Amino acid sequence: MLTSLPNLLTLSRIVVIPALVAAFYLPGNLANWVTFALFAGAGVTDYFDGALARKHGITSAFGRFLDPVADKLLVAATILMLVAVDRVSGWHILPALIILCREIFVSGLREFLAELRVGMPVTKLAKWKTTAQIAALSVLLIGNAGWAPLHPVEVGLALLWVAGVLTLVTGYDYLRAGLKHMVEDQPAEPESSSAPPTRRAG
Repeated sequence: MLTSLPNLLTLSRIVVIPALVAAFYLPGNLANWVTFALFAGAGVTDYFDGALARKHGITSAFGRFLDPVADKLLVAATILMLVAVDRVSGWHILPALIILCREIFVSGLREFLAELRVGMPVTKLAKWKTTAQIAALSVLLIGNAGWAPLHPVEVGLALLWVAGVLTLVTGYDYLRAGLKHMVEDQPAEPESSSAPPTRRAG
């Protein structure tokens, strides 16, 4: 059902994106804490939508499609806004760009493999990548509003580089797995009949 609770929780991660973007323009440290709260709240829904779907056996094709899309949109919007407000700048844009490109690449690869009815399960290393990515974005959202002795911006940027490196590794793993199906010999085209081709209508 499209209106099941897990699907509504997933949709809420998309709905919250405009509010998250707008919150970056709040005055002072309020922007940091509100954006962090919205991002963290979206992360909580990410956990509960899957848990509820499995517990009550209400998984659906719509939910399987929407869940990764919602995650990618939320992450992409957050990264772009962090760059826009110069909390991620200079060389630190590189891991952010790697993460964005990898998300697009994996989405395309999954679509290609889905046509072949081939699944692409999430690896354990990919889960570590996601953990580092979420931690990096969360700390960067808090930014200088956090406890200064902990140097939250520096910690967030370091985590972003960790996530970027793991993104490259897992992206390569997915590419290598996908190439096995891309380079398989295709079935030979059937020989053309001697009969004249049928004219297409229109």
